[in-house]
Amino acid sequence: MKYSFATCGNDKASMGRSLDKENPTRCSVSGGKPNRCIIFPANVSMVAEALERRNKDWIVRAKVASDLIVQIADSCFHLHKLAMVSKSEYLNRIVFKRRSNGEKENNPMIFISNFPGGIEIFELVVKFCYGWKVDVTATNIAALYSAANFLEMSDDLDQGNLITKTEAFLSFSILSSWKDTFQILKSCESIQSWAKELHILKRCSEAIALKASINKKGFTFHDGDAQGALANNVEDWEKEGRADSWWFEDVSSLRIDHFIEVINSIKRKGITSELVGSCIAKWTSKWLSQITSGLNNVTPKQLTHQLRRVTTESLIRILPEEENAVSCNFLLHLLKLGLMMKINAELLKKLERRIAFMLEHCRVSDLLVRNYGENDTVYHVGIVVRVVECYVSFVLRNPAPRIFVVGRLVDGYLTLIARDKNLAAKRFQLLAEALPKSARVCDDNLYRAMDIYLKAHPDLTEEERTSVSRAMEFHKLSQEARQHMMKNERLPLKMRARYILLEQVNITKVMTAGGSNFCRTKGQAIIRVSKGLEKGRMSSHKEIKVMKKEVETMKMQLNQLQMCKTQLQNQVKSWR
Repeated sequence: MKYSFATCGNDKASMGRSLDKENPTRCSVSGGKPNRCIIFPANVSMVAEALERRNKDWIVRAKVASDLIVQIADSCFHLHKLAMVSKSEYLNRIVFKRRSNGEKENNPMIFISNFPGGIEIFELVVKFCYGWKVDVTATNIAALYSAANFLEMSDDLDQGNLITKTEAFLSFSILSSWKDTFQILKSCESIQSWAKELHILKRCSEAIALKASINKKGFTFHDGDAQGALANNVEDWEKEGRADSWWFEDVSSLRIDHFIEVINSIKRKGITSELVGSCIAKWTSKWLSQITSGLNNVTPKQLTHQLRRVTTESLIRILPEEENAVSCNFLLHLLKLGLMMKINAELLKKLERRIAFMLEHCRVSDLLVRNYGENDTVYHVGIVVRVVECYVSFVLRNPAPRIFVVGRLVDGYLTLIARDKNLAAKRFQLLAEALPKSARVCDDNLYRAMDIYLKAHPDLTEEERTSVSRAMEFHKLSQEARQHMMKNERLPLKMRARYILLEQVNITKVMTAGGSNFCRTKGQAIIRVSKGLEKGRMSSHKEIKVMKKEVETMKMQLNQLQMCKTQLQNQVKSWR
């Protein structure tokens, strides 16, 4: 039996060798020289000269005329029963079943539909059956192994048959080479059902997970150059803070179903949820870039709405449950995708709740999810409104002491998006009013956001300006903010007039309360002075001087208010 593993430039390969590096400057470890295997059958039942192709016919040239035709797709292979049935239980069963049924010998045609790997792989099978060498690599081993199982080419029929030999090389490739494992996964895309049934996907996924969970410095090499290349890469990864994420680039290149298999295997290996979440975010980022940039190598069929919807739902389902596994910003991007793809409603609500629970620990930058349409707002405000409303519904049932943190977060977000020309007044209002009034101790930040929005949108109607300003409460503004607001001509006229009257009433009350201090009895004055002496012996003369100064200030403010009131009344008269 001739049976050898030939590894191009890699003759010292061993099962313990896990990484092959060809280009040490790359962070990905998918480089390296792949393994190859040249296999021969143990026994040859028939000698043939060559396999020739004539258009869509494949003809085995031998001294004996062919007596078996196997059709794969639209191509026909003119073969010999002795060579084929001696290796394939599947073909053996068909041939002898026909003979036992008394079918005519002049009907040697066998049609095989959905043959794993198609014409190219069946050609390799034919070469094996006739004793010619078969060149096996990581790109064809999965299909050849599947074809061998399809044709039932086991050792029960002939010792050293194709199943045994392909199984040996498949196991060697998966265990010994990181790059070969990914090439095998890639080749499984055309034979998905067979790859799943024969556990090829599972074996590749578990091998990747095992290698990803091992410390990079733990890999051993017999080749000094390769060992040095790996050491250099480990140092580079550690400098960049990515020593644990070296496998991200390769794993994120997989298609969604294979990616899910790998992620599930990685979870079972106990890799931290933060790393798993970061890898999912990496894959999603690459997938989104393919959708938005419209790459030429991505066909419309591959990116149908159905595929995008299923992909989005799959990503949400495989997210680690741990709280800090993924960022709020990434989840908001997923939520945006989910809304666009109209994914399962229950899954969408689950995602909203998860983001809502994270709001108390978020920053304003975490809420920024960009839009890409010409007429869209710069950032997607709608998803933030949804999440805040979900948070409020939870807080109303279970009061949270950190609701003021969310209030500051929303006000900061409003301030940031206020300058967006495409941001509608209704959208701004919805977000400003999404939180209950109790969520803000002070409305200064909200007033600042409103003022920026009104300044950036000078063409708003009076009704729109009123709706934008409605969430603000006058009594929650600082004195400085009130002074600015009463002179702010961007605010609706009726609102300014009402706030000026409120301020006038407040000052009048304060002045009245301050004036009553002068009507104290002699006994009260003595008590006050005694207390003052105990605290610091402040003289009554100094206290009276301070009080007089406060009264003068209040009178000046009252005069300003009256002047503003007069101006507003004159404006109203001129409009009439």
